[in-house]
Amino acid sequence: MYFNRLKQKWNITSNFQLVVVFIVFGITGSMSVKVAKPILDFFNIHPEAFGSIWGGELLYWIIRILIVFPAYQVLLLFFGTIFFQFRFFWEFEKNILKRLGFKRFFKEKS
Repeated sequence: MYFNRLKQKWNITSNFQLVVVFIVFGITGSMSVKVAKPILDFFNIHPEAFGSIWGGELLYWIIRILIVFPAYQVLLLFFGTIFFQFRFFWEFEKNILKRLGFKRFFKEKS
């Protein structure tokens, strides 16, 4: 029953497509965390560097999330394309970007 509501909400037509979407979400989540590490290393951002600062650990995680989030968005489209689900993930991305305040870039068609 829950999966049927999810399929309806996401406008998915088959159980196979739903499984593929879940696989893409899983791969993307894992890869975005993997991609963030080299980026953090490149900028020499490590938890130890924030140890002497009050709230340093929190600051480190905020920076890490700010790096992981855009990587996740790009990878979601990349893996969605590889699994032939670009249209679904592009609509998903547009909804996320609209919620983040980029609504003016995605005008609704009349």
